[in-house]
This record gives sequence, structure tokens and C-alpha cells, in this order.
Amino acid sequence: MIAVIDFGSQYTQLIARRVRECHVYSEIFSCYTDINDIDKKSLEGLILSGGPNSVYHTRAKSFKHFFNLNVPILGICYGMQLAAQILGGKVRHSKKREYGHACISVRTSSIFSKCPKRFNVWMSHGDSVVKLPHGARIIAWTETTPIAAFQLGPVYCLQFHPEVHHTQFGFTIINNFLNKTCKAKRTWTINRFVQDEVRKIGKIVGDEKVICAVSGGIDSTVAAALTTKAIGDNLIGVFVDNGLLRMDEKEEVRSIISPRINLRVVNAKKRFLSRLLKVKSPERKRKIIGNEFIKIFEAEARKIKGIRYLVQGTLYPDVIESGKGIGPSAIIKSHHNVGGLPKKMRLKIIEPLRFLFKDEVRQIARVLKLPSSFIERKPFPGPGLAVRIVGPVTEKRLMLLRQADKILLEEARSIKKYKDIWQIFAVLLPLGSVGVMGDKRTYDSVCAIRAVYSEDGMTADWVRLPQEFLNRVSRRITNEVRGINRVVYDITSKPPSTIEWE
Repeated sequence: MIAVIDFGSQYTQLIARRVRECHVYSEIFSCYTDINDIDKKSLEGLILSGGPNSVYHTRAKSFKHFFNLNVPILGICYGMQLAAQILGGKVRHSKKREYGHACISVRTSSIFSKCPKRFNVWMSHGDSVVKLPHGARIIAWTETTPIAAFQLGPVYCLQFHPEVHHTQFGFTIINNFLNKTCKAKRTWTINRFVQDEVRKIGKIVGDEKVICAVSGGIDSTVAAALTTKAIGDNLIGVFVDNGLLRMDEKEEVRSIISPRINLRVVNAKKRFLSRLLKVKSPERKRKIIGNEFIKIFEAEARKIKGIRYLVQGTLYPDVIESGKGIGPSAIIKSHHNVGGLPKKMRLKIIEPLRFLFKDEVRQIARVLKLPSSFIERKPFPGPGLAVRIVGPVTEKRLMLLRQADKILLEEARSIKKYKDIWQIFAVLLPLGSVGVMGDKRTYDSVCAIRAVYSEDGMTADWVRLPQEFLNRVSRRITNEVRGINRVVYDITSKPPSTIEWE
């Protein structure tokens, strides 16, 4: 086993997932875990995650016990700074922070085996190591960070994030640590995960009926399919039309899902829109939507005798961004099915995908032999268009956004890059914009377009869409959607931005 120690990084589960991609079993432990709760017999190595804190704001020495386990250690970002501090080096606030891409130069080291001398990595730090522990050597640097990686015996420390997709050779680096330093056993597969999860669900539920929150997306569909594999027809799917769906989405979901599972459709448009009236805060939107969903699921459960469980397709990015990870992670945004849940619930939640990422879920979908239409569907947020309308949600603004989004998707499907794009969508901004149409002054809404590449949703880079495509989309939206007179394109990566605007 490789133990990943979580210090609150947004990427902790991504580290564990990269280890699993190398077919090595891994578990995540909070940084506050009692050292005796870690199985030292099977422990082959430790990975110390990044985190939102500074070593100045935490009692670094209180984590010294992790360095007494006599196993190889890989420290990443905050984990590197922590290792430096504990082992006798020094860390300071950087005058120049690094966020996003950086070019790194490396020296010969087993952890950089099969890597070139220079390559691009993903940085996200404000502090830097300025003095090495005694006996350590620098093995990588960038133009602004003289100590971007160091080695001290079997301890390797990296200021950058090898676990994210945007770091070149990141997988190679992690694989080198597991293979060359830890000599780790390779026994983990996605098929094994499916088998273990089906057994786990069957053991929890037994012969009882359960309801499953179904959206038509791949997450809820795979959660439903896994549960069905465990309990068969005892699964009942519930699809809620909350009035925040895209154009014609309810009909599409019903036609795709109904033949496969027992599906109930609940019309709750007025209920959701009345609760969202005049609400501007994105956090309040998400929590209101989460609460209303649960109330509806509990009401549906009361109609069926003996229902105690609700299955959700929650993924790890939802969990970590809601501040509900294993370690002390910061709240980025409360996802409706995690941070938006009420404190008291009648139903018990089952989340078979809680520690997985979108592309891992797609792998499971292939193992379960689900249709390609599910596997290739672009992610759509649970709160729907409510978080793509910046500011208050109204019927009129929903209508504008639905029309703009439909045009964007129609055009997007015609470009070669569409298959590789993670998400592409329209956002309605709370801005009035002066325009001129038919020789008359207009003062209408602004629409933003967002398109990103990503592997797992934890990091993302904006898509360089063809100018002709942007021109065509802009022209169609401003011509065909009465009420929008300006279209802009979002060219920001994640970080510093999130993928969704709210």
C-alpha cells in the first residue's frame, strides 16, 4: 500500500488516482490520522499532498512522525515545504508566486528517469523552499524557483504537481517513485474496484429497495448501473425536472434512461424557481437546490414502503471543492449533492463513486458496457443553468441562456475539436451592454462562452477555438436570441478560475 497523507489539497484524490493508474493500491489518510491507524506492515511508501496552508500557519513539527516510518516519501508542494521545514531547511513567502504552467529544468535523478532535461509542469504555490536540509541536493529548478525539487536519501520533494494532467511526464515521475524507490506491488485494477463496490452495495442494502438520483449524465447513470448490478430491480430512479435544464433535456433523458431502469419523473419547476427568486449568491443557490432535491427524494421515498437509502453519483471533485475531503481542505464551492445537503436527513446516502474522477467513471461505464451516448456526454452541473446565470435566476434569463446554449452546442458539434473538449457552454452575465441593431440603440444582456480541456475536472485549460467558429456563434446568438447583444470568450485556465462561473 501507498499511503497518501492529505493536508487539504484540491488534488489529493488525484494523487491516489495516479497511483492506482500504476496498478498500485493506495489509501488516503488525514494528516491528523493516528500513525497507529496506518498498516505499517503493508506500507510501501508515503506521499505528502499539497494544501491551502503555509508551514508558518501550521505546527509543522507535529507531523514529524511521518518521517519516522522508515519508508520512501514523496512530498508535493506543501508536502515539500513541510519536509524541508521538518528536516532542517527553511521556507519563506515568495515575492513571485507561481500559478499555472512553468518550465522546469532537472538534474539526473531516479525520479526523473525517462524525462527530458526541460519540460512544462503545473505550479500552484506562494511559499518556496529557500534553504535545503543538510545533505539534500537540488534536482530541479525554474526561472523563478531555484529549488523546485530536492532529494534527501529516499525522500523526494517536488514544488510542482506531478499528479495533474497539465504537468508533462507527471505520470512518469509518480511511476518512477513507485517503481524505483518504493518497489511497490502492482495489483489494483478498475475491474477490481467494480467487483468490490458491487459487493459493498449488496452488503449494505441487502434485499431492500433504494432510490437513485438520476440526471441523465454519466455519473448518476454509472451509480445506478453499479447499484443495479448489486440489487437488480430493487433500484428506482428519480429524475427531477427543476426548471434549470437545457433545451429539450427532460425529453432526452426520459427517452434514454426509461428503457434501462425503473424511472420516475418529478415536475418541480415552480418549486425551485420560487425558492431561487432574487437569490444572487452562488453558494446560496447551490444550497437551496441541494435542500430541495433532498426534500423531493424523501417525499418520493415515502411513497414506497421501506426505502432507507438514496444513491447519488457524487464524484471526488464535488467532495473536495465542497470542503468535505479527508484532510483540512478549503471550500471552493458547495456542490448541491455534498455541501448543499441539509444537516438532518431521513435517507442514508450511498455514493459509490465518491472517490473517483470523471474519466475513471467513464472507464467503469465501459466495464459495465453502457452505451457510448452515456460515456461521451459532456459534464453538466447538478444545479443546472442556475450556476450558469450569474446573479438572479428568472424565467426570462433562463430562456435567453437556453437559446444561446443550444446555438453554441449545435455549432460546436461541427468542429473537429469537439470530441476532445471537456466542457463547452454559455453563461449569462448580470451586465447590460450598449449595442446598435437596425440603426437603433439597444441595452441588452452579455453572453460568455466557456470551453475547456481537462482530464478530470480538477485542472483545466481553455480551448483555442477557431476564429471562424467564434464569429459564427457570436453572429447567430446576437441575431437569433432577442435580449443578447454581446458575446465574449473566457480565456482563463483552472486554476485560477473554476470551470463553471459559479
